[in-house]
Amino acid sequence: MSKKIKVVTIGGGSSYTPELVEGFIKRYDEFPISELWLVDIEEGKHKLEIVGEMAKRMVEAAGIDCKVYLTLDRREALKDANFVTTQLRVGLLDARILDERIPLSHGLIGQETNGAGGIFKALRTIPVILDIVEEMKELCPDAWLINFTNPSGMVTEAVLRYGNWNKVVGLCNIPINAVYEEAAILDEMPSDLFFQFAGINHLHWHTVVDKNGIDRTDELIKKMYGSGETNSIVANIKDNRLIFEQVENLHMVPCPYHNYYYYTDKMLAEELEDFKNNGTRAEKVKKIEAELYELYKDPNLNYKPKQLEERGGARYSDAACETITSIYNDKRTTMAVSTRNNGTIKDLPDDCAVEVTCTLTGKGPIPYNFGSFKPQERGLLQLMKAMEELTIEAAVTGDKGTLLQAFMMNPLITSGDVAKQVMEELLEAHKKHLPNFFQ
Repeated sequence: MSKKIKVVTIGGGSSYTPELVEGFIKRYDEFPISELWLVDIEEGKHKLEIVGEMAKRMVEAAGIDCKVYLTLDRREALKDANFVTTQLRVGLLDARILDERIPLSHGLIGQETNGAGGIFKALRTIPVILDIVEEMKELCPDAWLINFTNPSGMVTEAVLRYGNWNKVVGLCNIPINAVYEEAAILDEMPSDLFFQFAGINHLHWHTVVDKNGIDRTDELIKKMYGSGETNSIVANIKDNRLIFEQVENLHMVPCPYHNYYYYTDKMLAEELEDFKNNGTRAEKVKKIEAELYELYKDPNLNYKPKQLEERGGARYSDAACETITSIYNDKRTTMAVSTRNNGTIKDLPDDCAVEVTCTLTGKGPIPYNFGSFKPQERGLLQLMKAMEELTIEAAVTGDKGTLLQAFMMNPLITSGDVAKQVMEELLEAHKKHLPNFFQ
């Protein structure tokens, strides 16, 4: 790579951007970024200007030699980039409100990355990401795409399968949060433990081994679930109340999002109650975001405010910036990311995307081999992967029949007439951002 390091962040007006900037500042000695281009669309111009000015103040306060550029011209930004990060939201938070409100109004889970809402976020996002990939092929063919846009696993698979772009890493902060939180539960340092994650984004399991080679997974499960109550590491999941006997039988720690599948009745009841009394999670996030942007306007604010953690993006910069730094320096950091399976999980197709523990090298992620799951994990995993494959295909083709198959297969969507009705309502609600379904 050239000495000049250019990073482009698409969705640069996001309230998460200060977290990203903080991550680059902390790692400047090993990743001397010289240009950070923040890109957004016309509808996000106001936010881009607010966040961009704050990013400039953060960089100036840190005393690093990096210039921050703000632009609505994606092609201008992508030219000769070394790394491209994506954190966009097609349709902004108003689209997420619809993703949550419409399913909930029919008595279904209404959530950003799970159920009907997660499917429609993928439908809106994948075509845009594939357009970005085509521009990268032309303007920065040697760049790495670091995707943090949800649903991260499906977006990563679309880039691999339909974009034919191999230099992509999908990121999520759930695994890195688990490492820190669970190390504390075991009274260990994260660096003294090895976490092996395996599965797909928001549907993985993991085991834990200490530096002496002792498997600590069952001990961790007992401490996390044996009391019958534990706090969740995910902002939109109030409590991580899985049944101890079931998790004990897995001999693997499930991701917090498994609450939606292992404890659907409880999660749905809580969501419906919250929806009735307080509105959707997206509406709450919109209020938090508005408050954040008011904070960001302060000309004296030149650091990431603590209130950003309420937004749900804790350790985002650790995931994103450490991935970039490790690839740039061939650091061989161990981290769970979404990448091509290539036999890592024998129960899934080789060409699909999986979220697994990897060594991050100068040539990208090298996964730790996992092997096969037991039936109690394998059944749900294969079902959800098939649902993802159908969703991705529908996003690319605009085929309603394929989309309906994904709806019928998803465990969080009631099948039959309800599924078709919710699908049709969401299609109509998001018509502006789903042109390939209405050609």
